[in-house]
Amino acid sequence: MYIAMNRFRIAPGREADFIAVWKNRDSQLQSVPGFIEFHLLQGETDDGGTLFASHSIWESAEAFSNWTRSEAFRQAHANAGETKGIYLGPPKFEGFNVVL
Repeated sequence: MYIAMNRFRIAPGREADFIAVWKNRDSQLQSVPGFIEFHLLQGETDDGGTLFASHSIWESAEAFSNWTRSEAFRQAHANAGETKGIYLGPPKFEGFNVVL
């Protein structure tokens, strides 16, 4: 199993906008071979913003990699909506192979 996570820092007061972007996108994940589960996680808020993480579980790193090169991936990310001012920098990707 493989877990793919992107960590996001979101501008104060823009948390609902960020969540709406994720709620309203056509992720197409349910039809992707090797996809198991997805969660959007909200973490702590401080003066610098709010931490969020996208958390997806895959059968393998290869299944996740195939998704990132697919037309379904391009379509899911093409209509993200208006995001200007939401992000406090680029996301940070973290990938994990499950060992236990």
